[in-house]
Amino acid sequence: IPQLDIRFALDLYAGVRPIRSWRGLPSPLSHARGSDIDLVLVRESTEGLFYARGRGVVEADAAYDTMKITRAGTARVCDFAFELARQRKAQGRPGHVTNVDKANVFASMAFWRQVFEDRAKGFPEIGTTHAYVDAMALNLVMKPWEYDVLVTENMFGDILSDLIAALVGGMGMAPSADIGDRYALFQPAHGTAPDIAGKGIANPSAMILSVAMMLDWLSVRHGDAALADGARAIERALQGAFSDKAVLPRDFGGASGTDDVVRAVVERL
Repeated sequence: IPQLDIRFALDLYAGVRPIRSWRGLPSPLSHARGSDIDLVLVRESTEGLFYARGRGVVEADAAYDTMKITRAGTARVCDFAFELARQRKAQGRPGHVTNVDKANVFASMAFWRQVFEDRAKGFPEIGTTHAYVDAMALNLVMKPWEYDVLVTENMFGDILSDLIAALVGGMGMAPSADIGDRYALFQPAHGTAPDIAGKGIANPSAMILSVAMMLDWLSVRHGDAALADGARAIERALQGAFSDKAVLPRDFGGASGTDDVVRAVVERL
């Protein structure tokens, strides 16, 4: 799988999946606070259960995969989550990190939790809580607006990132980044959808928002505030297109194709 190969080869250890509600788009949640969703899932992307890829053992009557959790791998992704929460706090968000694990069952997850707690001591201004992954799946449907930054193991993050995308209408609204200390990769959270290639009906919002994420990363990397300003301009343009009812992508029941959404964003830029 090329995507996994790139993550491991470039050591892109932090999978970042931001999700927020957008005014002007229908929400799958009937609760009035559905419009308050604004959270980021940080997924450790180089170990966990995905470590077993290519290493699994299959016998005649049983199969085994190994989950690998290291202190160094866990510490750096937790630090990433805390730094992200610190940045979001400066922008008016709560400044809170929720650790998602299964420490009541797996020794590896209890170790993960211990490392999380150790790293939290270096960020006293950031609030922390723990949640078991099954309870988190429930709470992300019942009250997703209560969360700021989540950090979790690779497989748990793979599953929960699709769940949170559904909260705001689906994968067409889900940008993503795979970030390491030196390199970063930005792309929509969804796949390539070859079945609709060339038809002009795909929702490009996730791709557009991935570009905004890239500009934010470059802004921090190079100390250039103009790049972050560009990211905000892209987000405002997309929000304006939805708020003005200029477009409604097909995955929301509308008739707007790929070019329609792009054109509306460009006009507002």
